[in-house]
Amino acid sequence: MSIFGTRKAQMVTAQDALPGRDTAMPVPARHEVLGTPLLPPYPAGTQIAEFALGCFWGAEKMFWQTPGVVSTAVGYEGGFTPNPTYEEVCSGRTGHAESVRVVFDPAKVSFAELLRRFWEAHDPTQEMRQGNDIGTQYRSAIFYHGDTQKAAAEQSATDFGKKLHAAGYGDITTEIVPASEFYFAEDYHQQYLYKVPHGYCPDHSTGLTCPVGLIKAD
Repeated sequence: MSIFGTRKAQMVTAQDALPGRDTAMPVPARHEVLGTPLLPPYPAGTQIAEFALGCFWGAEKMFWQTPGVVSTAVGYEGGFTPNPTYEEVCSGRTGHAESVRVVFDPAKVSFAELLRRFWEAHDPTQEMRQGNDIGTQYRSAIFYHGDTQKAAAEQSATDFGKKLHAAGYGDITTEIVPASEFYFAEDYHQQYLYKVPHGYCPDHSTGLTCPVGLIKAD
């Protein structure tokens, strides 16, 4: 049987999604590694980018290690259930993807560079999965903030898609959609690989490079 034949790998409808709750998850005040705020307001001049590329633990670490990134947080985005728990997201009945919020200083790192790291860190041709991590919560997505991010994301998908095809990969399945409500994940998920240095951190990259010069984001 195809692994995509399971309910878990099929997008839930708004009508069938779990009801969720009115209360948000408690969020730590400061980033465990960077010492910066997890919650807004963020420092003046910074911008927000949000990505989904499989398990959010390793993705967050990659971004917090990026020079020019001011803060990162993991959460759930792109679904229907308000204030979901991790267990609810993993059930496939919220519609959310495991996502990373990246707060960055555009004077020090461009959105184009963040896009490059996003594309190179996972396989964007694997619909509703990354490797053995299967389910709608592991889908690839860019949640853009504004028309400039949208245009850069779409261009980068087109350009990197050509490189993937040349290397024998299929079509990119990454969703490029407007940013929606970002629900912060539970405290123990925030900066997980700093708290648990030898924790689960699979490499699902294709090994292909995405030259940042192709992406006109600024």
